[in-house]
Amino acid sequence: MDLFAYPLDTGTILQKKRSLKRQLLQTPGLVPKKVALLSGSTIGEVKNILEIFLLANGIQPTFWEGGYGLFYENLMFDDGSLAAFAPDVIYIHTSQHNIKNMPCQSDSDADVQAKLDAEFARFESAAKAGLRFGCPVVLNNFDLPVYRVMGNREASDPRGKINFVRSLNCRLAQLAAATPNLYLNDLAWLQACHGMDAFSDQTAWYAYKYCCSIDCIPYLAQSVANIIKSLFGRNKKALALDLDNTLWGGIIGDDGPEGIVMGSETPAGMAYSEFQQYLKELGQLGILLNVDSKNEMANAEAGFARADSVLKKEDFVCFKANWEPKHLNLAAMAKEINILPESFVFVDDNPAEREIIRRELPGVSVPEMTAPEEYLTTLDRAGYFEVTTLSEDDKKRAGMYKQNAQRAALEQSFGSYEDYLKSLDMVGEFGAFDAPHAERITQLINKTNQFNLTTRRYSAAQVESLLNNPNYITLYGRLIDKFGDNGLVTALIGQVQGDTLDIDLWIMSCRTFKRQLEQAMFDRLVEACAARGIRRIVGHYYPTAKNLLVRDFYATIGFELVSEAEDGSRTFVYENVSGHQPLCTVIEIRRV
Repeated sequence: MDLFAYPLDTGTILQKKRSLKRQLLQTPGLVPKKVALLSGSTIGEVKNILEIFLLANGIQPTFWEGGYGLFYENLMFDDGSLAAFAPDVIYIHTSQHNIKNMPCQSDSDADVQAKLDAEFARFESAAKAGLRFGCPVVLNNFDLPVYRVMGNREASDPRGKINFVRSLNCRLAQLAAATPNLYLNDLAWLQACHGMDAFSDQTAWYAYKYCCSIDCIPYLAQSVANIIKSLFGRNKKALALDLDNTLWGGIIGDDGPEGIVMGSETPAGMAYSEFQQYLKELGQLGILLNVDSKNEMANAEAGFARADSVLKKEDFVCFKANWEPKHLNLAAMAKEINILPESFVFVDDNPAEREIIRRELPGVSVPEMTAPEEYLTTLDRAGYFEVTTLSEDDKKRAGMYKQNAQRAALEQSFGSYEDYLKSLDMVGEFGAFDAPHAERITQLINKTNQFNLTTRRYSAAQVESLLNNPNYITLYGRLIDKFGDNGLVTALIGQVQGDTLDIDLWIMSCRTFKRQLEQAMFDRLVEACAARGIRRIVGHYYPTAKNLLVRDFYATIGFELVSEAEDGSRTFVYENVSGHQPLCTVIEIRRV
């Protein structure tokens, strides 16, 4: 069982945090990140458990802690230590206990509004001060007070503390929605989820100044870790879904499509249908839905043909209904979609099938699926698909992967791979980083792992700082063909050093591997270098567990290997800028 899946075994996590940390530190490929903690109350155990959840998501944090209760002062009047730390992310850990001026019964409506404005301004200032450090900022919203002097009237009276906190939360939500790189950790939802009495334990506050009960700290830490891992590209990307007793009740091969349970006629049917609706909404966010079922294809298709089936066959990218072992089907899906198996979550009601996946594909997440009434909650609260940014390309992702399947089918009909590429009628759009594309570029940088030569990550603020920066050459690329628009799928950052360009980052989505887009991108880069009088291009390869496929990439486009370190890092040089001949022969180039 996954100790970090829902429902959390909070007792074990709290008791064994040191041994869990030692164990997780042995995980290969951990990504180091610097996390600054600014707090309005005690944060020691929150930090300890947050570290464990980040390690479980492949991130090895180094922490900087501000003074107790000094979140505002540390951010607004940094003594230089926070700037020297150069955080990759800032977490501002506050709660309703940090609201200084709650309304009172003698306040006029104008007095309450003035207090609300002042409190909002204080937290807004702290958040924006954090953003000046050039990294994402995660800010708690507020849990509700645990008592109601006026009873239910607290929710509507301007002087009600409940009403005041809710109004403040509404303004913080608007601030986060309007402010790039600012993200809300929903403390109010955590309190509601676990119950006010269980979450807002007054003993923990009076004795230790923890904003929540000790038992709820793992859920708080998980929530923050979900945001951070999403920011740094550690989300899951796809679901592999069983059918019988997972997406519907019953065995369709025995009961027939008319005999399986779904729809609004029974409690179980409603549970399955609501779970399907949840999955459909995930698909609309760009999560790739796939079927992995031991079934006859015709039977499986018939289940989704029912009028009351929320999901339809066209909602799935890969549809594997056969009698092959499910771990082989999942591995084949990963290869077809061109993502890693560890990008999947496997959902199956059968504990034996779950155990096989855990054993054969240990990187795949496998939640415990018990009663159908719990399926949705189990999957949702694990935070596999935490959304921090949502682009139009995300929403189109499933369609893009389906188009890739059409491309793969077309490829089989050609004897020459180049003839196949030419038949795609590809158009590449290339341009320097700009404001309209900055969000998607940042997202791509922080999600791409396979075609990622240096594995560096850039925050939204760092990407924005490169716009029109004369010390850098930046490029993004978009690929369109007769099957559709692949979206913005590649980005490059190079630092100008005299007559040399040092490539700091080059990434490309796995959707467009081996279609000469990388050659087209390099042709465009050389053109930009020549216009700037640059004569030499230096490229680096830093190995990870996921980017082995680009180890020799630079050599394939004309670079010379000049050094190799013991850890596998390699440096390449291209000296032929002035004599460069275009490498791409199959993509029409458009400069934007």
